[in-house]
Amino acid sequence: MNSAPEDRSHLIRVFLALAFGLSAIGFAPILVKIVTHESAFLVAAVRTTFAFLLLIPVQIAYRKNQPKREFDTKERVMVAISGILLGLHLISWIGSIYFTSIASASVLVTVHPIIIILIERFVYKTKFRLVIWLGVLTAFAGSVILGYSDFDAEGTYADPFLGNTLAVLAAVIFAGYFLIGNRVRQNRNWIEYVFPVYGFAALTCLIALFIVEGFTIQLSGLVLLAGFGLALGPQIAGHGALNYAIKYISPTLLSTLILFEPVVSSTMGYLFFQEVPLPLSFAGMMVILLGIALTWSRKRPEDRT
Repeated sequence: MNSAPEDRSHLIRVFLALAFGLSAIGFAPILVKIVTHESAFLVAAVRTTFAFLLLIPVQIAYRKNQPKREFDTKERVMVAISGILLGLHLISWIGSIYFTSIASASVLVTVHPIIIILIERFVYKTKFRLVIWLGVLTAFAGSVILGYSDFDAEGTYADPFLGNTLAVLAAVIFAGYFLIGNRVRQNRNWIEYVFPVYGFAALTCLIALFIVEGFTIQLSGLVLLAGFGLALGPQIAGHGALNYAIKYISPTLLSTLILFEPVVSSTMGYLFFQEVPLPLSFAGMMVILLGIALTWSRKRPEDRT
């Protein structure tokens, strides 16, 4: 009798977590922008290391109150791959901020829905309504428009083409990370999955840092502060919310909803750095929002079969 109200209440909690998480992720480009005089590899390593360290008390508390459940071999491999992909995603995306606008980097990194829907359809045989395909393709078209708009910004940013390419690469990597998370999270609690994944992400970023920079690394107070902020906000609250919701929402639908986050980032870019998007950029953002509306306009339980 009470299942429907309980389901509705749980769904509300999921969407509240997503709203908070996407808002937190929206601040990520701002924090990166203030430390672009530092190495992108260093910023990624500091961010992921702080995120892992901050979750240690949560993991200890969880272990005290819950029976220990070991991962099987397949789960261990998937968690390790997921963490490595997260680390590579963050390196690529943080690097993109160094070369292009906050708006373009934030939007182009979210083109992953088109990748995810193709994988879900042809690998996992998931069927989607036509309106969802239209929504994803519309949102993707908006991302292309916004990326193209940066060609008019040559000279304004260091290397828009390189920055946009890194953002798209980050999106491709994110698609794999997101789909693995969906599979593992079906049988694992949030902290069981997130804690080891963040550990592998930190290890990946540290290895990449030492390969590229060597062992002569200097940590400034500013990069530590920015890294702590990136860990606590965008990674733990932001990615944490996504990893929480991925158990309950189709990866395609959830990843399309994430396309709203660049609007937050672009607004923050204007408020903090006076980065005014070009008219074509505004058009791209509006197309993206239209795509999101289409994707979610007729969401029903049978949208995923």
